[in-house]
Amino acid sequence: MSFDTTWFRCPNCFSVLSPTGDLVIGCANGHRFDVARQGTVTLLPPRAPRTVGDDHAMLTARAALLDSALYVPIADAIVELAELNLAPLAADDTGPRLVDFGCGTGYYAARVEERVRASAVLLADRSPVAVRLATRGISGATGVVLDIWRPLPLRDASADLALNVFAPRNPEEYARVIKPGGILVVVVPRENHLAELRCDGSVLTVPADKERLVTETLGAAGFGLADRRHVEYSEPVSSEQRAHLVAMGPSAHHAGEPALTDAGGLEGATAAPVGSPVTISVDVLAFRR
Repeated sequence: MSFDTTWFRCPNCFSVLSPTGDLVIGCANGHRFDVARQGTVTLLPPRAPRTVGDDHAMLTARAALLDSALYVPIADAIVELAELNLAPLAADDTGPRLVDFGCGTGYYAARVEERVRASAVLLADRSPVAVRLATRGISGATGVVLDIWRPLPLRDASADLALNVFAPRNPEEYARVIKPGGILVVVVPRENHLAELRCDGSVLTVPADKERLVTETLGAAGFGLADRRHVEYSEPVSSEQRAHLVAMGPSAHHAGEPALTDAGGLEGATAAPVGSPVTISVDVLAFRR
């Protein structure tokens, strides 16, 4: 098992966390947290909401969709922006410290880690299932279950590079955790992302001007937009892929049980002819701290 405590501070008192025994970490104020043998830990603040994030069914659908290579162009753009914008920071051969906020299956973090040769990787999500799944895919990675909306249980200036792909954001806390000069790569959907599924009510609507709103919010927290890529393409998809696109995202939380098909997606998502195209349209944004 690999577990790196240099990422963490106590979610209760914000003191540094360090090993205090076999599979236990703690702070000077006596707060203790058990570490799983898989290299993951739960660091939730007191009275944290009883949400659990993405469930096993959603993550299974997401893993299947990503394994089908439909989102490879998005992953390629993330890797490109990470490499290009980290280059000015490469003062030695140590490798950047990488954190993925809202890691999901760990698909994007694994692609980036391989290319930038990260010296340490932290996979963070509210879903315990996601954290366990993601850490299995990256050798030596540390996983943490946390609440992205609260003060993060991560030390100041502990990351060189952060990912935030189709996930919630906490700009002020990201600004604290990412080193000055560090890079945050964010992926947000555009209005016509999965437009064909939105027409039949299978996925939620994307707010207009999402890129502008994200840029303004992160700008107020001290991030400047350094680089961007607009990734858009139309790809024929199978009925299984269409079902996975619905079942893997937030729309799955809004799907009534009677409307679910045996494939795990909504009836509307599989009603289109086999091989019908679906539009993929996202903005990949690199911000410098």
